[in-house]
Amino acid sequence: MAQTEIGRVDKYFRKVGVAALELTKAIAIGDTLRFSGTTTDFEMKVESMQIDHDVVESAAAGSDIGIAVPERVRRSDTVFRVSD
Repeated sequence: MAQTEIGRVDKYFRKVGVAALELTKAIAIGDTLRFSGTTTDFEMKVESMQIDHDVVESAAAGSDIGIAVPERVRRSDTVFRVSD
């Protein structure tokens, strides 16, 4: 499986299980992401994302987005898009 770095975690909102990401490459609903850090390592499929509380289907490079994550992430964790 190939992976491409697409951004970093900026913040994690524990109570709602949402990560704020700073993107360096575009992503879309259905992409598989891998979160990697010192104590973080998991994959998930993007099912929804928001920009400024508006639901979007895709986000361009340079966007700040929020996505629900199944596990805790930490500031500066690296985010990768995984492809077969």
